[in-house]
Amino acid sequence: MFTGLIQDLGRVERVIPGGMTDLWIRTSLGAEKFDLGESIAVDGACLTVVERSGDTFKVQAAPETLRRTTLGAVRPGDRVNLERALALGDRLGGHLVSGHVDAVSEVLETYPEGGSWVMVFRLPEELAPYFIEKGSVAIDGISLTVNTVEADRFRVQLIPETQERTTLRGKPVGARVNLEADQIGKYVARLFALQRGQGAPGGGGLTAAAVRAAGFGTP
Repeated sequence: MFTGLIQDLGRVERVIPGGMTDLWIRTSLGAEKFDLGESIAVDGACLTVVERSGDTFKVQAAPETLRRTTLGAVRPGDRVNLERALALGDRLGGHLVSGHVDAVSEVLETYPEGGSWVMVFRLPEELAPYFIEKGSVAIDGISLTVNTVEADRFRVQLIPETQERTTLRGKPVGARVNLEADQIGKYVARLFALQRGQGAPGGGGLTAAAVRAAGFGTP
């Protein structure tokens, strides 16, 4: 679990293709202290630390991860947003982020507004039910507030701190990004669909059996 508050801009040192794609990333977070097997979000995708050496660490991306995220396009020298997993007792300064990317989107428009940088992104149709104005979204692992939502796009604003501490300000029009919709929104939408009989066994609305079938309340 993560918060969407980026802790470091890492630099990809090596990309080694294979059955699993190995990514070696340099960081100032103290990679030598990373626990093998711990989770780390790389541009919003939750990966596992499998090796470390000095100030670099290695994660592995499975074919499914490469298909569902932008990580298949990273190359040596690229900067990536890094966040270590949330520890119990940490402040939740952003919002709850799982590191499970829902879709890849792209930048449609960018422009300055005051001291902020406005970015407009394509809104995939399957994610539209989870987006509301002033709701939360994780873009490349960054917790941001949705300013406006239209049928096929949404807008966010980057304050100067976000512009400096993440990779997002440098994304041009057409650049691809990882999206993760708000978890609470996904649960609410799922329960609402069940209540209306969509996806419920036999179309019977929200029942105890339907809730169990959806994975809620299962031991």
